[in-house]
Amino acid sequence: MCGICGELRFDSRSADLSAINKMTERLWRRGPDHGGSYSDGALGLGHRRLSIIDLSEHANQPMVDQKLNLALVFNGTIYNYKELRAELSGLGYAFFSHGDTEVILKAYHAWGEDCVDRLHGMFAFAIWHCERKFLFLARDRFGIKPLYYSQDSARLRFASNTQALLAAGGVDTGIDPVALHHQFTLHGVVPAPHTVFQGIRKLPPAHCLSIDERGTQRLRRYWHYPATLPAMAKSEDDWLDAIHTALREAVRKRNEIADVPVGVLLSGGLDSSLLVALLAEAGISDLHTFSVGFEDQPEEKGNEFEYSDPVAEMYDTKHHKFLVPNGEVLKRLPEAVDQMAEPMFGQDAVAFFLLGEQVSKQIKVVQSGQGADEVFGGYFWYPRIMEETEGEPVDRFARHYFDRDHDEYLRMVASAYGGGDYTRELIAEHLREPASDSLIDSVMRMDQSMLIVDDPVKRVDNMTMAWGLEARVPFLDHHLVELAARCPPELKLREGGKYPLKAMARGILPDSVIDRPKGYFPMPALKYVRGEFLEFMRDILDTRAARERGIFSQEYIDMLMAAPEMHHTRIRGSKLWHIAVFEFWLQRQLEASHSAN
Repeated sequence: MCGICGELRFDSRSADLSAINKMTERLWRRGPDHGGSYSDGALGLGHRRLSIIDLSEHANQPMVDQKLNLALVFNGTIYNYKELRAELSGLGYAFFSHGDTEVILKAYHAWGEDCVDRLHGMFAFAIWHCERKFLFLARDRFGIKPLYYSQDSARLRFASNTQALLAAGGVDTGIDPVALHHQFTLHGVVPAPHTVFQGIRKLPPAHCLSIDERGTQRLRRYWHYPATLPAMAKSEDDWLDAIHTALREAVRKRNEIADVPVGVLLSGGLDSSLLVALLAEAGISDLHTFSVGFEDQPEEKGNEFEYSDPVAEMYDTKHHKFLVPNGEVLKRLPEAVDQMAEPMFGQDAVAFFLLGEQVSKQIKVVQSGQGADEVFGGYFWYPRIMEETEGEPVDRFARHYFDRDHDEYLRMVASAYGGGDYTRELIAEHLREPASDSLIDSVMRMDQSMLIVDDPVKRVDNMTMAWGLEARVPFLDHHLVELAARCPPELKLREGGKYPLKAMARGILPDSVIDRPKGYFPMPALKYVRGEFLEFMRDILDTRAARERGIFSQEYIDMLMAAPEMHHTRIRGSKLWHIAVFEFWLQRQLEASHSAN
């Protein structure tokens, strides 16, 4: 788990090493253990390392293999690297390190671009072919690891976050109107390749990009999500057994593939609690678990300790829990926003940031339950969408998911930022894709292959890596996802959703954890906006920078300010928080980039 960056020139000039250094400096939090760079004419690479596998200097990056004429920077973890290493050794390859990084280099040399099909894990990497002078970029199937880039006629730059690209300079920071529409319709999600800045794009999940020093490039999708039921029906017991086996294996691999201890972020929900139970089932002892809570509001509790405590006690974990007062949340909010590669509306982004700080003092790697709701149908809107029968698929989806309909969006933004109903067009296109047996299958396919990438996957990566903490997400193991994708939706959505996980948990978790209503990482102060939090948001939207930028209609801002607790989205987000954190993110990132340049 690391931070990567690089530059490839198209104008016959050498790579700008000062830009590489600036980008690498902005990535140090992702990899505090080692930093390095490499250059070869038009190509420059930078790397910050978080040492998890093969802690020796032999696994430092950029990694260069002189015999194979290849150089690599890599962020992530390959869970089947030992099997691949054995296979490659059988083909005659000799290794000088003991980790997964060198395995990617050898795999690329042996199988070319097809190496990505063999990689089981989370990854973003860049390989430079020193002799043939071209760059190969790849991102994992679910975009667990980020890969941003900026490109013009003279060069391409890439990095693990937008902050690094902004630090290097030369980025068009004009607002992308398509991304803006997605941002405020899909609660903070901007699907690849767009970002809110015109000059920054991101490699889509399950894609690889080849580009040479003339700028000639080829983008290819190497993995497709399965969304049709198997030809031969399985019994309910067969499905449950198969899912249990696949999840058990996913959890085991994410615990074993590390040369440092692995803990669990224990929220008190079914998903993270199940990880603890499965690790205990696998014989893991001395497991560290971590929970965070916040102050209550009259409408909602600020912690889930009543659920996480019994699980920690049941399995005798080394449990750490942290209660954060509202004053600390407000004080630390700017730091959390600084670590967002893109604006995030999920209130638990701040929770993950504060939890990550404490966890990183104890441990370097944790497993987390993100992805279970998307894979096994845990959100309340899935059954509602499945019951919908009237209208086009996009209408049936939008009624329960869109934060704002297009008419409200046009009232929210200044006329200069208006335009077409871009999000409706995008969602309609995805829901029309073939090889799906029902609307809910199409919705869950879209959620797992597109929407989840930017929420919650990006949130977890950004906020844990801000503290040099690696978060592993076994529910997004692609073997498990491929299996669950073919499971009948009626089985997944039974008993309010996630039935296969609930059935698995019976007898190994308290019934109170299994049968509780679906919860979210609670931070009520950012949902029920009042007091000092309301004043904080008012001040943001009344700054000179916000007024001069003029993205939002003043009439719309005044409406939200007059009664912030009356304006929530269909999935219970604060509309005032949305526009305030978006504007605050722009202010923080642009001010930082101007200072750096």
